[in-house]
Amino acid sequence: MLKATLACALALAAAVDGQQPVTLTPPRTGFAFPQKQTLTYSVDWRVFPVATAQVRFEADGDRERLTASAETSGAINLLFHLSDHFQTSFDRAKGCTFEFDKQTVEGRRQVNSTLRLDYGQNKSILDEKNLVTGQSKHVETPVPGCLTDLLTGMFYTASQPLAVGHSFVVPVADAQRTVPVTMKVEGAEEIKTTLGTFKTIRVQPTADAGVVKNRGNIWIWYTDDDRHLPVQMRARSFWGTITFRLTSDDSK
Repeated sequence: MLKATLACALALAAAVDGQQPVTLTPPRTGFAFPQKQTLTYSVDWRVFPVATAQVRFEADGDRERLTASAETSGAINLLFHLSDHFQTSFDRAKGCTFEFDKQTVEGRRQVNSTLRLDYGQNKSILDEKNLVTGQSKHVETPVPGCLTDLLTGMFYTASQPLAVGHSFVVPVADAQRTVPVTMKVEGAEEIKTTLGTFKTIRVQPTADAGVVKNRGNIWIWYTDDDRHLPVQMRARSFWGTITFRLTSDDSK
């Protein structure tokens, strides 16, 4: 459950076949991804603290590397243990993802996967292995051009102008398909966290199928400044509400 929500909040995915390809718009003029930064989030299910999530930025030449993790904590570990790790590499100037890796431990389920995007051959290459059953999968799928990924999508959105009342579409590489996700900029709102009170812009990702559609309603609150720092994320579904709140912003 938590991993699915993290995928929703840090990820943003859905699938629509037969539509016209969507082009990934480069980051806005003047925007720069962090050279070094670590964001830490507390994760609550309804009113109960259940996990901690962390995202780390590292500049590497013309590429940006993101790593993220989610770990359950406290009594929830007695019922369901989760330990998920994500890594992605993308072009700092264009936003195009090169590789997206996942190591997933959810109770008894353990799966490792790597999604590589080869723009020279216009294809994505997925390699996945179930560490419990030993089963492996290799899938190659055509791609229309520059795409983002499940983890990078949330931070790529921060690189775009966020004008209330406007929407834009982000093409996401999701395993075996290319996914157009609509980012709807809904309104301005004040958000209180342990770091203080922030003026934010609330954005809702929507799609016709896939993870976004299947996980209920999702919102992301970005600071209303040049950084567009995601200070809160929320997913609401039939099993309850999961909320991520920023608790630490370490820029070193």
